[in-house]
Amino acid sequence: MNKYLPRIYDDILKEKLKLYGAILISGPKWCGKSTTANQIAKSTLELQNPRTKQNNIEIAKSRPDLLLEGEKPRLIDEWQDAPAIWDAIRYDIDHTGLKNQYILTGSVTPREDKPMHTGTGRIIRMLMRTMSLYESQDSTGDVSLKDLFENIKDIKGISNKEFEDIAYLCARGGWPGSLSVSKSRSITIARDYLESLIANDINTVDDINRNPNRLRSVLRSLARNICTPATLTTIKEDTSYNDSKISEKTIADYINALSKLYVIDDIEAWCPKLRSKTDIRTSSKRCFIDPSIAVAALRATDKDLLKDFKTFGLIFESLCLRDLKIYAQALDGDVFYYHDKNDLESDAIIHLKDGRWGAVEIKLGSEEAIEKAADNLKKLASIVDAKEMNEPSFLMIITAGKYAYRRDDGIYVVPITTLKN
Repeated sequence: MNKYLPRIYDDILKEKLKLYGAILISGPKWCGKSTTANQIAKSTLELQNPRTKQNNIEIAKSRPDLLLEGEKPRLIDEWQDAPAIWDAIRYDIDHTGLKNQYILTGSVTPREDKPMHTGTGRIIRMLMRTMSLYESQDSTGDVSLKDLFENIKDIKGISNKEFEDIAYLCARGGWPGSLSVSKSRSITIARDYLESLIANDINTVDDINRNPNRLRSVLRSLARNICTPATLTTIKEDTSYNDSKISEKTIADYINALSKLYVIDDIEAWCPKLRSKTDIRTSSKRCFIDPSIAVAALRATDKDLLKDFKTFGLIFESLCLRDLKIYAQALDGDVFYYHDKNDLESDAIIHLKDGRWGAVEIKLGSEEAIEKAADNLKKLASIVDAKEMNEPSFLMIITAGKYAYRRDDGIYVVPITTLKN
């Protein structure tokens, strides 16, 4: 039996259950939802167990309350296979008023043709992503995002990873199953995930059969345009080389289905109060929930990334954004991006619920790129209306370099393999 590596979500889960009767953990298949939930669950109902699945689904149609019997907190794994359980749980929580009762997991958004009560106030939701580098023990954790928000100025850290290691981590991804197999096998986990998605999962979202070749084409286009606000028109033009008949409507349908399976994890634009009127881009930036999906969609390897620095740079940005989203979740925050009409940009804005924010640029590591990133961050800080938005808690450049340090101008330079929540 493989040793359980602690997840950042462990503490989030425990804290949420102190406040609510139930929590829904959603996220892509294979990201570790059930394993994490089982660390605190006292009993479990596995709805996808082939020996009992059909019987449990039939019970759920008439007496879903029977499936709730068991020591609490009770885990209902892949609950969407028996959606009547949702209302049964809501009713039970209303009736008892107890906290820490149920944990539900789901790897697909429930179908809209199966109406149910929202569960507001009773069932809280938590999106679970794949493992960050700190969780997979590929980051030293020398630099804490929490510390940066608390204005701790002195940082230091040394990455124990080389450039080639970063490419491998992008290709391997944060799938828990990839950590217990050989290096060569670990890279195929994302490919296997993608093949399962194309062959089966994409058609189970709403019982619509989708063309696997078109789906591959859309996935490749999304991978080529990762970390950019690519429009449907851009993706259509990109895919027309292989399929001139694919429409924007079809592409939108495929992307919507991928979103319901938590494959897509786009980043919204940040629209702060500025000192002067400036048009800000508002379209979302295209991202996968894990960078390895993009590598797999491109049919690439870590060696391929090292030969194509433009693609490597975008995939590396995706890796960093995944980690920042996970670390921000632990701090009750969200990740956005900034880009205005003057092409002033910041790859990530981490905005906490209490109003504190920090701006981040992501660069593979050349000195010239770091200097340009520092200039961008300082310009952004100067145009944000501090009276309305507060001064930034920090400005940071994330790199694939060796050392974490604070520059003379106050900007932090932090290798992603030294960062934690």
